[in-house]
Amino acid sequence: MATLKDATAIAGIGQTPFAKQLPASEKTLACQAIVAALDDAGIAPSEVDAFASYTMEETDEVEIAKAIGAGDVTHFSKVGYGGGGSCATVAHLAAAIATGQANVGVAWRSRKRGSGPRPWKNTRVQLPTPGQWTRPFGLLRPADEIGLLARRYMHEYGATRDHFFNVALACRNRANQNPAAMMYERPLTREMYMTARWISEPLCLFDNCLETDGALACVVVAADRARDCRHRPVYVHAAAQGLPAQHHGMVNYWNDDPLTGPAWTAARHLWKGADLGPQDVDVAQIYDAFTPLIPLSLEGYGFCGRGEGAAFTEGGALETGGRLPLNTGGGGLSEAYVHGFNLITEGVRQLRGTSTAQVPGAATCLVTAGEGVPTSALLLRS
Repeated sequence: MATLKDATAIAGIGQTPFAKQLPASEKTLACQAIVAALDDAGIAPSEVDAFASYTMEETDEVEIAKAIGAGDVTHFSKVGYGGGGSCATVAHLAAAIATGQANVGVAWRSRKRGSGPRPWKNTRVQLPTPGQWTRPFGLLRPADEIGLLARRYMHEYGATRDHFFNVALACRNRANQNPAAMMYERPLTREMYMTARWISEPLCLFDNCLETDGALACVVVAADRARDCRHRPVYVHAAAQGLPAQHHGMVNYWNDDPLTGPAWTAARHLWKGADLGPQDVDVAQIYDAFTPLIPLSLEGYGFCGRGEGAAFTEGGALETGGRLPLNTGGGGLSEAYVHGFNLITEGVRQLRGTSTAQVPGAATCLVTAGEGVPTSALLLRS
């Protein structure tokens, strides 16, 4: 089977500051992040000939290409499903470059979710066919839908709020080491967590991701070119997307097991195209819009058995020095929530050896997109 194995690499990363409210427009933020990523790689904007972004991205490749001064563009794509699309943007660029359709690709995400409206505020567009089975009955927000899955998981496998706290605490501890994180100087305690207000029971305030203004970008080139760029190449060893049969976004009603989400489908394809397995992963950046997604993803990507994801979080397993150091920049829970793109850039920093919470000797990093929606994943190596 043809694979993308190590044919391309991430050569540059860039980001804007993260905040609850930034004055610049989403287009300006996008351009700032992209130009910073190109500078990080040592590549001129005029060499960019490929773009990949999310369908939910409000900026587009036509305006971005003009604004940064790109040359002729020969590949452009968009990936759906919000948080599920992050890793797939890099995968699309890797495929285009590996097959000769482009030479220098840029993926990005720019959001003003902190100061902008919530997506579900516009009730006129809230009843696509799947939504007719959920929203009239109170599942209005992603938090409500994941809250339903979390309650099922707690019932089936004995997960408790202490397990979800383990996730929130690990992410907050890493953010406390990261000056760029929104929660940099804001420690989290168990008492704070257990007494926090509900958002959608059993999910409290600290089980939910941040609301952030900001943008991030990365530059993908062929592996041989990356070796001549400014930093150590971070190779795209494997990539995958996953949409399981009979999937129903978030709530997963029609699957035989609603707790076996898209991560399981993406993982099978990811490991099939890799020389490595879960046991070889030194550090992970796992999509954390909500804390219960972590144990579900740990199971889906093969770090533990079915129903064992909650117990996996015990004993500091997700902390630096634990079984699987997790979301070392703070993740969506405590660094910034920009639909998971900061997990990609943090994965790159780990493999460059420049993370603020560096895992000693890290040579492999799993990055995942959103569990609960059609998803994607990257296996990166140094």
